[in-house]
Amino acid sequence: QVQVVESGGGLGQPGGSLRLSCASSGFTFSRSVMTWYRQAPGKERELVAVITGVGGITVYADSVKGRFTISIDNVKNTMYLQMNSLKPEDTAVYYCNARSAGLNAWGQGILVTVSS
Repeated sequence: QVQVVESGGGLGQPGGSLRLSCASSGFTFSRSVMTWYRQAPGKERELVAVITGVGGITVYADSVKGRFTISIDNVKNTMYLQMNSLKPEDTAVYYCNARSAGLNAWGQGILVTVSS
């Protein structure tokens, strides 16, 4: 059974840091493209960062470039999103997505709130 489960959200301070995790099972993690998306209240879901299981190629949204870092651990089948220099506009529900041939799996989402 394919599963992707986010953890690590919660309340962060402006200028602070949080780390999200996405634990995966039921598919070949290293052969997938793993993506973090987010959806802020009243807005459409947007891509935050992407990483390929093979080669570790990364792509970031301009809004998070230089502040967020996406990474994967192919042994633990886990993807991470290190979020630094948090801003109130980073407040959103963050989703993990895994995609490969015949696979398009979404996590349930996890709330990140940035507020003082």
